Amino acid sequence: MNDDINTISKRISRAKIALGIMVLLFLVCGWFVVDWTYNRHYVSEGNSLLLRYKGPPLPFLPGSLPTAESGRFAKVDDSGAPVEVGILEQMVGPGRHFYCPLWWEVIEVPDIIVKPGEVGVVTSKMGKALPTKEFLVDGDLDATEFKGILRKVFGPGRYRVNPYAYEFEIIKTEILSSNGQKKHSGWVDIPTGYVGVVTNLSDNPLTGAKSGIQRDVLPAGLYPINPKEQQIDIVEVGYREKSITVNLQKDRAGELVLDKSGEPMIADDDSGITFPSNDGFTIHMDFTAIWGIMPNQAANVIEKFGNVDAVELKVVAPQIESICRNQGSKLGAVDLLIGDSRLEFQTKTSLEFQRVLEEKDVTMLHGLVRHIYIPQEVRLPIQESNIADEKKLTREQEQLTTKTQATLRQEKERVNLEGARIKVETEKILAKMLAEGDKEAAETGGETQKQAAAIDKDVAELEAQATILLGEARATAQQMMEEAKAEKLKLAVAAFGSGEAYNYWVFASGLPDDIELNTLYAGEGTFWTDLKGFTETLLGRQVQDAQKNDSAKSRIPGVIVQP
Repeated sequence: MNDDINTISKRISRAKIALGIMVLLFLVCGWFVVDWTYNRHYVSEGNSLLLRYKGPPLPFLPGSLPTAESGRFAKVDDSGAPVEVGILEQMVGPGRHFYCPLWWEVIEVPDIIVKPGEVGVVTSKMGKALPTKEFLVDGDLDATEFKGILRKVFGPGRYRVNPYAYEFEIIKTEILSSNGQKKHSGWVDIPTGYVGVVTNLSDNPLTGAKSGIQRDVLPAGLYPINPKEQQIDIVEVGYREKSITVNLQKDRAGELVLDKSGEPMIADDDSGITFPSNDGFTIHMDFTAIWGIMPNQAANVIEKFGNVDAVELKVVAPQIESICRNQGSKLGAVDLLIGDSRLEFQTKTSLEFQRVLEEKDVTMLHGLVRHIYIPQEVRLPIQESNIADEKKLTREQEQLTTKTQATLRQEKERVNLEGARIKVETEKILAKMLAEGDKEAAETGGETQKQAAAIDKDVAELEAQATILLGEARATAQQMMEEAKAEKLKLAVAAFGSGEAYNYWVFASGLPDDIELNTLYAGEGTFWTDLKGFTETLLGRQVQDAQKNDSAKSRIPGVIVQP
């Protein structure tokens, strides 16, 4: 019985363990399914996840937290876990994240994209209120202390911005027009040949810049400008041309109508620069000014006149007319026509115009009086008088030319005559010099031949003497050689004691070194008989010796006959 009870107990324990394992596996699988379906949040690229911690699902559960104040992020501990209910400052980026909806509220927020040609103006919605008279906030994203518009603008790029704290406004180029002025902000493009005059709308405590127009200008380029902080006037720099001209009469073909003196006729008496001369004649004049604004003058132009066109309208054109009238009214009509006084008027007008523009901080390159139209009743008599004077001068020049031409022809004939004379004299001198040269050459040739004959004579005498001396020397040498040979023989004979002994020595000296001598004894009257057997014996030895030595030389037997 006890064994059965123990067995049943063990089975029950095993069943409980198995049931517990099954429940645990069910809970784990269930949590896994819930986590990957209900809690999972996938954030795609280019987006972020804004998190708001809601706290426990029921207020009475342990772990209840206080709620963050409005306008402030919920606080987190060092590990990043929230200690207050509210929106978290840090957002999570693209990827897979797991947040239970019972505790968390999540909002997918797209990144802010600022395209080329655009700027982002940011407004901070969290922080303290700005001091009085200030409306711009210094700092960067996630690093601001006050509420308001950030001074810094954000150029092209991608930004992850918490919409609970910051509001982005994307703007392009903004242009505000007022009284002929155009103020640029946002994405400002300053082209080549222009500069940007900066107007600060508020003080900048970081750089120390004050509000108003700044002396330093921006060179050509691209600039992101905060429309709440600055405005830019784009000013063309360099030189311009301004001309004030008279309207002239033209025919139907568009050609100028000329008066009797060949001068163009004026169509409109009020056109151009008009003023009375001091003798009461109406004078018309054309004037051209080459003027411009330099980069260091651009800020002053904007401050005083508003834009460059206003400079031309308010300064350049009025000053041209005023200065020309003032200077021209001091002279008579004739003075404005005559060369010296007219040049003086043009010089004074240009210098005075340059002085006035420099006082206005405008640069002048040239001020040119192009044409002065004098009334015909003043111009015609003077022109006719000048024409008569010119004709007189022309006739005088013609007479002078004729006289000069005659003198030239006379001088040409004189030159030709002198040339012929010089040619004849030259030929005469040349013939004389040639004759003298031929004579001198003949004399030199004769003298040379005479000297050559004398030299040949001396050479012949020397050759004869040399032949005699050479013959005598040869004979003397031959005699001395013969005498030396005779003396040599005499001494040799004397050395051997007799001529016969000397002959034997000569004979023995001429014999070969390897000669073989044999002595043959013969009796009286038997020499030729014994010589025959000697010859055979001698020749037989010679053959035997040749067979023993392949390179044996032929020996000439020597025979000494001993009687």
